[in-house]
Amino acid sequence: MLDFAMTLKLDTTMHPDRVVAVTRQAEAAGFTHGWVFDSHVLWLEPYPILTMMALNSERMRLGTCVTNPAVRDPSVTASSLATLNLISGGRMDLGIGRGDSSRRVLGKKPTTLAQMEQSINTIKGLATGKLVDHDGGQVQMPWAAGNGATPQLPIWVAGYGPKVLTMAGRVADGVILQFADPHLIKWCLGAVHKGAIEAGRNPDDIQVMAAAPVWVADDLNRCREQVRWFPALVSNHVVDLVNRYDQSELPPELTTYVRTRESYDYRHHAQVGSQNAQFVTDEVVDRFCIVGPVAEHKRRLQELIDVGVTQFNIYLMSGDEEQTLDIYGSEIIPAFTQKAVSRGQ
Repeated sequence: MLDFAMTLKLDTTMHPDRVVAVTRQAEAAGFTHGWVFDSHVLWLEPYPILTMMALNSERMRLGTCVTNPAVRDPSVTASSLATLNLISGGRMDLGIGRGDSSRRVLGKKPTTLAQMEQSINTIKGLATGKLVDHDGGQVQMPWAAGNGATPQLPIWVAGYGPKVLTMAGRVADGVILQFADPHLIKWCLGAVHKGAIEAGRNPDDIQVMAAAPVWVADDLNRCREQVRWFPALVSNHVVDLVNRYDQSELPPELTTYVRTRESYDYRHHAQVGSQNAQFVTDEVVDRFCIVGPVAEHKRRLQELIDVGVTQFNIYLMSGDEEQTLDIYGSEIIPAFTQKAVSRGQ
């Protein structure tokens, strides 16, 4: 069974009214999760938008893909998500990473892994009504404990390097992998499973998200130009890895493509046609994204399932969001739902 999700970039093209319409369309099309980017300087503040999404959906789980431990105090993030859990009937998830655009656009570096892990524990504890140690004292939000039901806040950790992936296996409910390359996903899951086993957890209990943009069309050249921005976005994380790890610890399929990258302008982050993506080759686009006719999308999605992916998250920010939802809802999602039902019989 493969869950389908969408992520929205909250720029000026994604007016709150359009967010509501897209959310309703996605839920009707069979999408089970709705996510939003959290980069509060570049784009709209995510939590009011998540509130609107919660009030205009019934079943979709919603969350940040991703926030980070630094731009808001963890107690603020916990309170926001706990409040949204009350509004949505317990449908919130937390996607979290070390911080990329929301930190770098302010001239700041991503946080440390230690800070990230501590923040995860603090946010999850507070958002589910527990007493936690935070900032030198003990803090609790009793109102977050729920009305008789046990509150939940699934945690999804985003990352690429062996250390953060091992940490995800240790503490997370799910892992966010930003590419649709089965080979790289398989490599990442080796570290995730290692962390889970070391923590006495069952690796199979950890959900696996592959997140990437898509474009459905027969014209591959046009497809690639609509999503070329995405490997450029990923390159920010890869450059960070190259600076922190010995090359022998990382797969060349992940690192070699950034050698010709000269710079990155965050003012054009995740933007179709941006000069940020000039160094990205067609081969990298084809590995990191899913492009081409419907049959190719189905083939690639099956490859992701075969390596352990449980959720495919479409980054809906290439300019044709509604049409992509329509095609996936009518021609792609039903094919995988029918396969799951058939195997169950």
